[in-house]
Amino acid sequence: MSNPAVQNLVISLVVMQVARKIDFTDPQVLTYARIGYVASQLIILGTYFFVSHKITTKNDQTVLKYVEPANPMTQDDGKLVTTTVRDYDLSETSKLLRGAYIGIAMMAFLHGYLGYTQPLFIQALMGLKNLFDAKPVAIHLFGKPAEGDLKRPFKGAGGMFGAAAEPKTDAASIAEAEKKIGKKEE
Repeated sequence: MSNPAVQNLVISLVVMQVARKIDFTDPQVLTYARIGYVASQLIILGTYFFVSHKITTKNDQTVLKYVEPANPMTQDDGKLVTTTVRDYDLSETSKLLRGAYIGIAMMAFLHGYLGYTQPLFIQALMGLKNLFDAKPVAIHLFGKPAEGDLKRPFKGAGGMFGAAAEPKTDAASIAEAEKKIGKKEE
């Protein structure tokens, strides 16, 4: 099971079945579920802030060039991106933080306003799983080398049908994108 989408699906299904067996009508169980959810979110946010601090402290100014894939819904070509490893990692960590904040806002609505309790348990566990799957966390917290799946620019997760356009890092694609930029400036 090397496909992350399949892993997430299987884990989600197992966690949902476990959540169905928990008696959330018991106030003590509900309190523990709330505490667990809040604790997991604090761990997640704290880890992302710590990773951001490590990235900033490391200050890797190695230039990173790649061609961002074109949007399949438009006629536009891919866009040339020139950045540093530090800025790229910070932007990826920022996306992870934004995702965590959106998850917290959704749970505030689902649990606080609508009163659903099962998502507390599910989101607490899935959030922690996503934390350990995050590529900047693997590189900067766990010390894994930035090669293979962790090579920058990171490959996108599969789209709705499993295919995602990958950033192009080969010299020919970068040279072609630089030529197009040169023609636009003339």
